[in-house]
Amino acid sequence: MEADITEHPRDDKPRPYLCTVCDKWFTTKGNLNQHKLIHSVKKLYSCNRCEKRFFTPEYLRKHMNVHSSKFKCCDCGKCFRNNRQLALHKRSHSGEKPFECTVCSKRFTDSTNLARHTRIHSGEKPYKCHLCDKAFGWSGCLNRHVAFHVGDKPHICRLCSKAFSLPGDLKVHMRVHTGDKPYKCSLCDKSFSTSSNLKTHKQRHIHS
Repeated sequence: MEADITEHPRDDKPRPYLCTVCDKWFTTKGNLNQHKLIHSVKKLYSCNRCEKRFFTPEYLRKHMNVHSSKFKCCDCGKCFRNNRQLALHKRSHSGEKPFECTVCSKRFTDSTNLARHTRIHSGEKPYKCHLCDKAFGWSGCLNRHVAFHVGDKPHICRLCSKAFSLPGDLKVHMRVHTGDKPYKCSLCDKSFSTSSNLKTHKQRHIHS
């Protein structure tokens, strides 16, 4: 049974322990060892709407919300596993940014992004590579850095066979095939497949 330690990847805690099977990171070695047990257990519960399989009926039940209209965005039709994910997504349409930096007043859609941003001011780099002496202010940067050390690309696109080191990179790549553009500009009606493209676009609004 998959443990709760993988349920909240956006809480921004330092995760120096890497599972080399699925690229998930953990806060302690004990949590990593506990997680590794799931790779020796068969995923018996399969979704009849897509190819995903799960270890327990509960995980399958939560996943099925993605295929239903239970947590559906009324603006774009995208569905989510729970109400929290839906609420965060809705801010991409409304432009709501309730979290404000006390140093520069820049605002963010969630507390995790604010916590990551404040390290620009503090210089804090809590994410340390266990293979070299480099440190990073964001867990995503560390994950990407370690992937270059390993050189492995286990995440393969089933549509074009392009391979990626991290599951997040594959997720972004899939938007090339699906046409999904979840990042909507609050200043016009344009949408983008990545947050970096949206950021570049907004700069043009400012300087035009």
